[in-house]
Amino acid sequence: MFEKLKQRSLRKHLEKNLKQRDLSEINAPLRTLGFLVDEKALQDFDKLYDFSKSLSLPPKDVKVFSFLEAKKKLPSLRQNQVYHKDFNWKGEIENQNAIDFLQQDFDVLIGWYSGTHRFLDLLVSESNAKFKVGFPGGDSRLFDLLIHLPITDISGFEKELKKYLTLLNKI
Repeated sequence: MFEKLKQRSLRKHLEKNLKQRDLSEINAPLRTLGFLVDEKALQDFDKLYDFSKSLSLPPKDVKVFSFLEAKKKLPSLRQNQVYHKDFNWKGEIENQNAIDFLQQDFDVLIGWYSGTHRFLDLLVSESNAKFKVGFPGGDSRLFDLLIHLPITDISGFEKELKKYLTLLNKI
């Protein structure tokens, strides 16, 4: 019963966030880059930090935050993770690291997941990022740019992202 209530609350928060999104700075130049990653799709985050080289960003300006369905039994040194249990039955995030990540004003946020993902969709909608990039198959209202490549083609995605950010005068 609480799970259904949680799902409904997540949808309500998502719709509210989409209506309240500020698009006034969508054309801001790229200075900071954030990633919201589904760890089912990608576990090697070093490849994402390498984006900073091709986009002429210092590595300190690239942040990665990931989602796991359930906590692993083995301890992890990663602090930038959010879990299914970090969302209460009202659909609110109870993970302070996630809240801090979402409040950062990223110039570009990349949702590294494909299809609809109720928790990551909510995180993308809650983010203060100015420009959002994603993969097709999910809710297209969340993203300003969808790059139609397989989620496993990291180098291809990097080339396409650089091409589009150049066309949009972000780099």
